[in-house]
Parts: sequence; C-alpha cells; structure tokens
Amino acid sequence: MTASRKTLHVNLFEMACVSHIVHGMWRAPGNNRHRFGEMAFWLDIARRAESAGVDAIFLADVVGVYDRFGGVEAALRLGLQIPNLDPLSIVPAMAAVTEHLGFATTFSTTYEPPFAFARRMSTLDLLTGGRTGWNIVTSYLPNAARNFGLNDEVPHDDRYTRADEYLEVLYKLWEGSWESDAIVADREADIFSDPARVHRIHHAGPHFRVEGPHLVQPTPQRTPVLFQATGSSRGLQTAARHAEAIFIGGRTRDEVCANIASTRAAAARQGRDPSDLKFYVMAGLIAGRTEEEARSKLARYRTFYSVEGALVHAQAELDLRAYDRSMTIAQALEQSGSPFGNMGRRFGTEQTIGNAIDQISTFDEGRFFVVGTPEQIADAVESWLDEDGIDGINMRQYHTFETLDDYAELIAPELRRRGRLPDPPRAGETLRHRLFGHDLLPETHPAAACRPAALRRSTHGTDLHTPSRAPENAS
Repeated sequence: MTASRKTLHVNLFEMACVSHIVHGMWRAPGNNRHRFGEMAFWLDIARRAESAGVDAIFLADVVGVYDRFGGVEAALRLGLQIPNLDPLSIVPAMAAVTEHLGFATTFSTTYEPPFAFARRMSTLDLLTGGRTGWNIVTSYLPNAARNFGLNDEVPHDDRYTRADEYLEVLYKLWEGSWESDAIVADREADIFSDPARVHRIHHAGPHFRVEGPHLVQPTPQRTPVLFQATGSSRGLQTAARHAEAIFIGGRTRDEVCANIASTRAAAARQGRDPSDLKFYVMAGLIAGRTEEEARSKLARYRTFYSVEGALVHAQAELDLRAYDRSMTIAQALEQSGSPFGNMGRRFGTEQTIGNAIDQISTFDEGRFFVVGTPEQIADAVESWLDEDGIDGINMRQYHTFETLDDYAELIAPELRRRGRLPDPPRAGETLRHRLFGHDLLPETHPAAACRPAALRRSTHGTDLHTPSRAPENAS
C-alpha cells in the first residue's frame, strides 16, 4: 500500500461585488458577476461549490473605497469593490442550501467593537453547525478610517497591537464565558442555563472594556477557524500568535519555502506547535480539455481585463501607462517624486514598467498561476504541495461560474485520481475538523488560556464571576 500523499485544501475566493480581483471580467459574455446582489446568485454558487468539493467559500471584504488612483470616480465607474455587500449577511442563505461547505468571512478588528462581532460570529457558527472561519484583517484603506470617524488611518503597527487585544477579548467570550455544560434545559426545574457555569469576563485593557458574559452559548467550534495574511514583520507577529491558516506569497519556490519556515519558527517562539499551521496561496487555474482550449480561454479572458482597474486596486502611486516601458519602477517613482510604496512592493523596484504592465494585463501572477489541461494543472499543484510546502489555495475566479465549473469538471477529478484531495466530508463535520482533524483550538493556542479550566488553575479556584484576575493583554 502506497503512503498517503499530501492533499490540497481549496477555497473559492469570492467577494460580494462585481469586480473583485480580476477587473473588467464582469463584462465577458456569460459571466454572472453582475448578479451579485441577487439571493439566487449566492444560492447557486454555494450549491456549485459544495458539489465541486471545495472546503469553503472565502469572502473578502473592505470597509472603504480604493480612491488613491483615479479617485472614487474610477472605482465607481469600474465597479471595483463598490458596491460591496456585507459578507457576514449572505452566509446564512448559502448555509441553508448546503451541508458541508465552509464559509470564511473577512472582518476588521480596527473599527467595530469585539463584543458585537463575537455575537454575530457565534450565531453563524451555531446556525451552520460549525462551518465558519474568520479572516482577520486590520483594514488599510484611508477612506475606511474616515468612514468610522477618524481623520486618517490608525498607524500600521498600532492596528496590530489593537488586534491582539481584540482577539484576547474574543477568546474570553468564545472560549471562557460559557462552560460546555452550561445549557441544562431542565424543564421540571425551570432552568435553561446554569448561572454557575456562565461567566462575565471583566476585560479591561488599553483599547477595550467588556464585562460580559457572552450572549451566545457554546458553538461547535467556539472560535471560528482563524485565517490571516502576513505582509509585514508586525503582521507576522500577530499571525504567528493567533492564525491557524496563513496566506503567504513568494516570487520563487525558495521565497515561499523561506516564508513558511520563518512563520513556523515565529509560531514556535509564541509557544505554539508549528505543525498546527496550514499555509495558503492565491492561485489561478485556467483549464481546458486540451492545452489549445485552455490557451484560447485565457486569450478570451484577457480581452476584457482592465489595466486601469488593476492600478486602482493596487492603490498605485503612478500611472504605469504614462512611462516608457524600458524604465524601471524605481526610475519612474523617482521621476514622479512618489515614495516607494505599493508599486515597489508588488513588482520590485528593479522590474521594468513594460514587464509590470505585461504582468498585470496577462494575468501572470507568478508561481501560482497555471494554464493547461487537467494533467498539467495537477502536475503544477503537486509541485506546490511537495516542493513549496503549501497546504491550500484561494482559487481566484476569472469567469463566474465557468471557473468553478471547470474546477469541478476538469481539475478536481484529476487531483482526486492522484489522491491529492481530501476524502469527502463526513456528516456534521466542522470546518476546523475538515482542515485539522479536531473541532476546537488546540491547547497550545493562546485561546486555550481563556478557558474556564485554565483560569481556575491560574487563580487557584477563585470565582470566575469576580474580576479578581487582572487581564493579561496580548498586546
């Protein structure tokens, strides 16, 4: 019997808008993106995703407008992530027509209080039977800050310090406020919840004061599966402490491997088991029954792609189209007087303007982009799993629903034939169990310190209802 092979976890990368990351494609014949405001659209995509066998629909979100390049007018004209619906609000409808599909939603720790979010997320986890995940973000758009009453963005590192405390509050609510046997539902005694097993959290920190108790009983996962991207040293600290599924990148295999290794090492320094982490990348898969068919599909997609949309989304400091193609990014930034920023980080200052424009306009996303037959795509995926060391992908959609249908009909069967997809989900399986083999966060995760048993040990039996234990702020 052959040894088991590493399997790929797949999220369908979505956003409740017309133009998410493949800008201009909503205009393509047969594309359903313009229907994102219809309930039927989300029911359809959920059913297709579950039938395709993906683990989850991963919903991106922003709470502001991309208005640096071209102003708000460009974003509105292109439909670039505006209009944009609340991702948490569409999950219940999709959950109602599926049994196993997970839902990972993006929510920011910067602008809304943790108590309200804890309640909304617990409600979703309860109603979906534990099929939820949370993509932790701190929000980076200046317009987002102004939407919530601030004059400008909260400084980058301060956002992550705030996020650490935000997560501490959530763990106290999700993991510690209700004991697992607090619901007794004793009709004869007229007791639904045992008050002795429900606790106030009495959190008092630099950013938040929350008394508790949590308003929702224990859910199948208690804490949703925690996703986070890393892109800075400060962000890495927070991800290494909290995240279970981490989005990483890299232009080469060596860079990807190095990023994974450094993140695991950072998690170990936080006292976590580094093997508890899974690593995801955003990937583009364009399939055809023949290579010629796949290349023809790519050419068709490219005719609709908007370079302007890509520049708006990148919050570009300069219009690459206005410069000589032979100039480097560094030279263009110097000539324009713009600081090193988004363009430099995305493309590298040594790359030429021409190469950068070609990369944008041809969908070339580097290592995790493949066009070809199911066999060719499976070959690439196997190299990502075995050589780069990734565990999963966020699969970008070029054409809704063609991309998802191609995955279901062409790519997934080949990956399954090679033993590269997980076994079908079991009845009642939570998203965390699907990904990690257990329902709750492990004891090595910092959330475990907020559980009643851990608090009892640390306080030597002090009544958890009293605020005698000063909160230990993660920040």
